[in-house]
Amino acid sequence: MGRRTDRRRLVQVTFGADRVSARGRSETVAVEEPLEIRVGGESLTVTMRLPGDDMELVHGLLLSEGLIRHREDLMVARYCADTDTMNVIDVTLADGPRPLPVSAQRSLVMHGGCGLCGKANIDAITASVGVLNSELRVEAEVLRALPGRLRAGQQTFDRTGGTHAAGLFTVTGETVVIREDVGRHNAVDKVLGWALVNGHDAANDVLQVSSRASFEIVQKAAMAGVGVLSCVSAPSTLAIDAAIDTGVTLIAFSREDRLTICSHPDRVLLPGSREPLHGAAGTGA
Repeated sequence: MGRRTDRRRLVQVTFGADRVSARGRSETVAVEEPLEIRVGGESLTVTMRLPGDDMELVHGLLLSEGLIRHREDLMVARYCADTDTMNVIDVTLADGPRPLPVSAQRSLVMHGGCGLCGKANIDAITASVGVLNSELRVEAEVLRALPGRLRAGQQTFDRTGGTHAAGLFTVTGETVVIREDVGRHNAVDKVLGWALVNGHDAANDVLQVSSRASFEIVQKAAMAGVGVLSCVSAPSTLAIDAAIDTGVTLIAFSREDRLTICSHPDRVLLPGSREPLHGAAGTGA
């Protein structure tokens, strides 16, 4: 079983009563890696996951998508020997190959935006859009206020408590657009889609999301040219690696009293200083 956690060197900004401080520190981060599931040697889907309990994940996914109904429906599930990582599992069904249920076709395709190797995914992004060289600069005080401003725009969440949100904000904190969805990825897609349809350059804004920082969220930001991505919760290892390589400034744990800069801290300004932060954010511990 692969590692479930890793260490990363990040920069933590803390907001005190009378001053704001920044220091580099080593943090434990959850590992995110892709898992390809093959049926009878044919690729079915690829999903991002925390390594471990992979066989349970495979059984549960096949059950929930209607490919199996009982444990006996799956004869063999094993890691493929033709790959360098433990990230591909091939399964053999008891009654042989079968057509993919219509109900499962869309959901499994949605999983399949990931490749077999995290590094290959990152390389594909940079090959497509290049490494971002955004000159965007944003004050730490603005960043700490964005989760509250995003929350204030979540009208559906107020009524249901069941939605994620994403929003674009100017570098001075003004709201450009906020969208909600039951899926965090969908919320980001709605915001970036709004910018595209309306001819708005999202590269000039900060993208704030209500969720954790996963690889897919960083990928979406990079593809849209967004230089600063802020998330209220934790980053994964692959999200940090992707942000470093694609040139995205990734902010995690964005709260009123602190925020953690995972990559490219030079775009963040401390109060009273026009000089950007510098540090080893994103490097190994």
